[in-house]
Amino acid sequence: MFRKLLIPVLVFLFIVLQYKLWVGEGSLAEVATLERDIAAQKETIEEMKKRNMAMQAEIDSFKNDQQAVEARARSDLGMIREGEIYFQIPDKGNKP
Repeated sequence: MFRKLLIPVLVFLFIVLQYKLWVGEGSLAEVATLERDIAAQKETIEEMKKRNMAMQAEIDSFKNDQQAVEARARSDLGMIREGEIYFQIPDKGNKP
């Protein structure tokens, strides 16, 4: 009697474990997806680290070099020094 019941129970447990391995939570497919996500996140982190290093270098140049601050103010803000004359030359494509 026990032997007749043991085999179906073992087959059922085997099927349940196989299901979890291939389809359920923590399955091989889910692990592969998570590994791809981790790789993408690591790549994003590396790009952000490079960007942060470039920004930190720019900040350091602003702290240590007054000419860098002046060049940035001239290019981005259109600022001029006292006593300078500002000339704006219109583009040829912007005729009234």
